[in-house]
Amino acid sequence: MAELMREQMLELSEEESVTPELLDSQVQKAQEQLLALKRQQEQIEKQKRELEELSRRQEELDHGRTEMTDKLARSLVVLERDAYETQKKLEQLRATRESFAQHLEVLEAIDPKSWNPADLHRELSRALSTVDDARAEFSQQRSRLHALAEGDAQEVALPEAAPEIRATGERPFMQWMLIGFAFTLPLLVVLIALLVSMWMAKG
Repeated sequence: MAELMREQMLELSEEESVTPELLDSQVQKAQEQLLALKRQQEQIEKQKRELEELSRRQEELDHGRTEMTDKLARSLVVLERDAYETQKKLEQLRATRESFAQHLEVLEAIDPKSWNPADLHRELSRALSTVDDARAEFSQQRSRLHALAEGDAQEVALPEAAPEIRATGERPFMQWMLIGFAFTLPLLVVLIALLVSMWMAKG
């Protein structure tokens, strides 16, 4: 700017005659140039601010995109694993429910009152075998569900399994004898009552 003013002064000094009108014109021209330069400076500063804002937003975009891409990718892996585990648990729950329903239906169908006394031993053995099968299945399915639910806050709350499971035919002789006695006791009572009444009738 100072250089421009010096050039203008040199131009004025080179003139043979400097009139007030010419001087006013030169001053006016210099003011217009200063105003134009100021506007240009303001425009440049405005463009600079806009570029800085664009740069900041571009940096924000890059950072946010990188951050969310990483989070979403890792979350998808976790969700896929959880979905697989949930699907496995759901399938196991369905299988367990069907198994329990079948065993319950069989157990509820046991009716000792309908048994033929002559087949009492065979019917009792069959019923006890059914109970043992249900107990073994219950324990097995409960263990599977417990294994699937390890670390899961929503563990299936099934009752405790029996502490001891015996296969059919593995009961001790004394236990079999007591069970048989319990089932035959009503028959013995009826038989004794019948004998007593016959004896009293003869007397």
